Amino acid sequence: MSQASMFWWQKYGTLAQMAQAAVALLGFVAILFQINEIRANNRAASARQAFLGYTDLAFKNPKFSAPDYDAIKIGSRDDRVQYESFVSYFLYACEEAIAAFAGRPEWQASCNYDLRPHLPFLCEKNTAEPAYLATYSADTQQWVKASMKTASVTPPDCQLGKT
Repeated sequence: MSQASMFWWQKYGTLAQMAQAAVALLGFVAILFQINEIRANNRAASARQAFLGYTDLAFKNPKFSAPDYDAIKIGSRDDRVQYESFVSYFLYACEEAIAAFAGRPEWQASCNYDLRPHLPFLCEKNTAEPAYLATYSADTQQWVKASMKTASVTPPDCQLGKT
């Protein structure tokens, strides 16, 4: 059929099909955007929940949230295991929060503040068992090691410096 003998509805039918394809493509892009937003919101909610759990644990265990690490070391085995679990939960909560809220420095500042009293334990633990910190992301390992350096916490004594 020649171009001149084409009926008007044949010509516009093609345009309608192109418009339908464009709308479908826009819908697909919108769905991808929505999935990404849902994923980000879920990650943020999960991070908030983990940090809230850590905060509750800290409230219920002040001897671990503001530790006297020398007393914990000479204390019972149960206290040492509970303290190690407390610090592990703290590191996990911070790892999640910092990753989920990368553009919000207050989360990093909060974790930095809470990390300081645990640095002697982490220094000793990393010296005795380097695999312990390896269970966390490279960013978390780097954060802990940089914090130890800033606070002058180094083996073999692993004591907080006067900074």
